[in-house]
Amino acid sequence: MLAFIGRSIFLGVVTAIALLVIFPDLRTQMIQAPATLAPVETNQGQLSYNFAVRRASPAVVNIYNRRYNAEDRLKLSTQGLGSGVIMSDKGYIVTNYHVVAEADQVIAALQDGRIFTAQLIGKDQRTDIAVLKIQAENLPVIPLSTDYQPAVGDVVLAIGNPYNLGQTTTYGIISATGRSGMSFYGRQDFLQTDAAINDGNSGGALVNTRGELVGINTASFQQATDIETYGISFAIPYKLTQKIMNKLIADGRVIRGYIGIEARDINPVMARLYDAEQVSGIIVIGMDPNGPAAKAGFQVQDILIEIDGKKVTDRRNVLDIVTELRPGNDIEMKVLRNGLPTTLSVRIADEPNGY
Repeated sequence: MLAFIGRSIFLGVVTAIALLVIFPDLRTQMIQAPATLAPVETNQGQLSYNFAVRRASPAVVNIYNRRYNAEDRLKLSTQGLGSGVIMSDKGYIVTNYHVVAEADQVIAALQDGRIFTAQLIGKDQRTDIAVLKIQAENLPVIPLSTDYQPAVGDVVLAIGNPYNLGQTTTYGIISATGRSGMSFYGRQDFLQTDAAINDGNSGGALVNTRGELVGINTASFQQATDIETYGISFAIPYKLTQKIMNKLIADGRVIRGYIGIEARDINPVMARLYDAEQVSGIIVIGMDPNGPAAKAGFQVQDILIEIDGKKVTDRRNVLDIVTELRPGNDIEMKVLRNGLPTTLSVRIADEPNGY
């Protein structure tokens, strides 16, 4: 019996060695540690996002909006509060426009106890973004990743100062991307999340489970009824935040191109009416009579198909292209008029201050 058991063990060991020689990948799979993904498992066997919070939270500051007292012009009083995110070691802080729009003085309080009077560099109401600057050294900067693409279902953490309780982190997922047409800021695209964003969270950081910036928290959806709404909050995407911040630092405001047309996307019915079934573009239905498009010779029912060599797909696409054009430049635009292609030269104007 012992001899039989010994032979079985010997044959098993020999077989195992042979398999490892023939299939070397098995050796790496046997010794390779499992990939560590956030959330991590603690010694207590529970999941935690502590790494992400510790990495991001020092860069989230408390913002205090102060205004002069109407009765005593020498006295400043705190009128509102919010949050901000340190984006650069040069002291640039991003917050929401609505947090600082009416402020006579802005105070930024860091998590390490330092307090600074912040300079307002610029603000943009359309995107609800404002940029502040403080003079300080050894600043904690929010981790950034240009490779990250937010997707529905991604876990996110909202960090801010709700109700002036002190820094607080809430948890949720990205519920939707590309939310536009919201009543409070018009054409702005938002990330939607079910992470709680309360008063004071505005301007704070929405981060992923690596602690990298996903967006700037901006608003919660409120219904004008007695029914309370939970789980519908919004954030400005990081890439748009970065673009607007750079524009505000460079010019003090966001300079947007303007051509002055009103248009509709081409749907299947319109395509047949305009004999444009194979055309990607938008149909002009109105114009600013004193705007660049009217001066360039645009006509109602023209189909705009190309701007500065870029193909037109829909109104959102046209808005994105035009707003990036520098005012004063002459740009060629191609239209279909009565089925025939026509090229028009349009001098881009500075978008009127409608906000």
